Amino acid sequence: MSLERQVRAKLASKRDPQQDQEAQEWIETILGAKFPPGEAYEDVIRDGTVLCQVINKLAPGSIPKINTSGGQFKMMENINNFQAAVKAYGVADIDVFQTVDLWEKKDIAQITNTLFALGRETYRHPEWVGPYLGPKPSAENKRDFTDEQLKAGQNIIGLQAGQNKGATQAGQNIGAGRKIILGK
Repeated sequence: MSLERQVRAKLASKRDPQQDQEAQEWIETILGAKFPPGEAYEDVIRDGTVLCQVINKLAPGSIPKINTSGGQFKMMENINNFQAAVKAYGVADIDVFQTVDLWEKKDIAQITNTLFALGRETYRHPEWVGPYLGPKPSAENKRDFTDEQLKAGQNIIGLQAGQNKGATQAGQNIGAGRKIILGK
């Protein structure tokens, strides 16, 4: 099998059709319109116009001009604008896909992961009332302990410290002992 075919097979194995479907339904709910029947999920979002519309619904005015016609560079500009707007919305840079992943359909799983990261980020924006995509991120649960409580905790040996009630391996012989014979 050639290297290119191996890489394609690996990328295809990362893809989860159920997650693609969830992301598609989330986009359709936000935009209030269904994807054209018979068209693949990646084909509909490939030019970036749908993605730009989604981020404009989440954060109005994020992308002032969406290119609907023009050459491939105009469509790739849509994708770049979406990426910049998503980062500004709060999605971590590491969660954002590369332009070629979508334009050349190289890694659709990464596009879906970016949409899930965007969906999780919507939980942190109180102005957005839903729908949401993915699990809700955990909130900080900061605790303040008194000095007395901290000192009391220093005297306790937790079970995570490896306490085994004095058990050792002393006296255990399994199999023959090691014999070193010199002089042969």
